[in-house]
Parts: sequence; structure tokens; C-alpha cells
Amino acid sequence: MQSPLFNHGEQQSQERYVMQNPQLLRVSLTGQDDILARKGAMVAYQGLVDFDGEYQTPSQRRARARTGEGLDLMRCSGQGTVYFANLAQYVHVVDVDQEGMTVDSAYVLALDSTLHTEVIAVDSQYGISGSGKYQLNISGRGKVALMTSGQPLMMLVTPDKYVNVDADAIVAWSTGLRVQMQSQTVNSSVMRRRGNTGEGWELSFLGQGYALVQPSEVMPPQNAALGQGVAAQFGVGQHGSHAQNQNNAWN
Repeated sequence: MQSPLFNHGEQQSQERYVMQNPQLLRVSLTGQDDILARKGAMVAYQGLVDFDGEYQTPSQRRARARTGEGLDLMRCSGQGTVYFANLAQYVHVVDVDQEGMTVDSAYVLALDSTLHTEVIAVDSQYGISGSGKYQLNISGRGKVALMTSGQPLMMLVTPDKYVNVDADAIVAWSTGLRVQMQSQTVNSSVMRRRGNTGEGWELSFLGQGYALVQPSEVMPPQNAALGQGVAAQFGVGQHGSHAQNQNNAWN
């Protein structure tokens, strides 16, 4: 059998995390450190690998129920090679160090089991109850595989160069940055998107670090179901900060 498909064979490397291609991640397991991955993200594997649902502590379950932010993970252990992907999104491997990283959990594909995660809130400058956007803080030393819809933009934030990002386009940022959710609207219309521009909530970053932005304000549908409609699954639905902020403020 002959085909150009044979040009897409397995990548040979001794590294633990290897990009098979821009949308497919290969992770090697040696029987020592486990990998935590997004549930259902495994597309292929070789060797003796076990997949188990990851236990959530009571505090993690409470935080998930209260904020909607958190990770649905499976633990991958054993010896072998596992391939991860999600809806053909672009995958990016990031080294987390003492600085830490804050990320929207919807964009996490996999991470080292040695890393620590904690739900945090980004407050609105308007002081409206429930209008903060919850995010996930990742700390420790290890690697995290993030996903973006399209090739992303890494923006440098410095003390003399702050950055504003649409709240539905931001993927992750350096934990050390000062961040605030805001909207360029008058206070009386804060619950509405800016006039007829289609722009709404944004995050303002100050300090020294980086902000990762994707060229899309929505995630692909994660659990599309008949009758729910497009809005229920895209940026104005469960993953969108616009709808989350509005729903929380009304509740």
C-alpha cells in the first residue's frame, strides 16, 4: 500500500511531551509520573496504559459547583505512549515555573499530575455581585498542554505597556499580572454589550508577564445537542464570559 499518508508517521523523540503535529500531542509514560488529561481526549495509545477518572476533593467539587470552573480529568498511568487531541484544535505545551499560570479551564488539554490547580475569581471594576469571571490558577513545576482555536498571539505585558483582551478570546496569562474585568460602557448599561459594536467584557492586564490570546472569541461546541441552539454552546453559552456574567448577576 502506498499513500502520502505515510508521511504522517509517529514522531521519534526522547522528550516526554512531543507535538506529533500542530493539533496532536504525544506524551510518553515511563511508569513514574502520571499525566492528567481532559476526559475523552485520548485518540490513540501504545503500551500498557491505564485510564481512570481523576478524584476530585470536596473543596474542588464545591468550587466547581459554585463557579462552573474546574477540570474534568482522567489519570493516565503506566508505560507507553498516549496521543491527545480535542476537536482538531491547535495544541501548545507550556512550562510552568514559580511564576505560575492562570488559564480558562476550557483550554486545558493535559498537564503533569505534580501541578497544583485552584479556582480564582477576576473581579469587575463595577462591583456587581457575581460579575467576576472565574479562572484556574496552575502552580508548581511541570508542563501544561493548552488548546486554541487557530494559531494564537502571545502578548508581552510590561509596567509601561498594559494590554486589554476580549474576555472570550483570552486563553491564559502569567499569574503575577494584575488583572481586572471591565467594560467600556457607562455604568447604567454595563449589562449590555457596547452599543452596536458587538464588544463587551474585557480583561485589563498590568505588570510584567504575558497574555495568550486566540484568534477566536468562542470555543468549538463541546457537547452539542439537538434543540440547544448555537448560542448555548459558543461564546454566549456555557464557556462565554458574557453570558456567565449576565446569568450570575441576574441570579
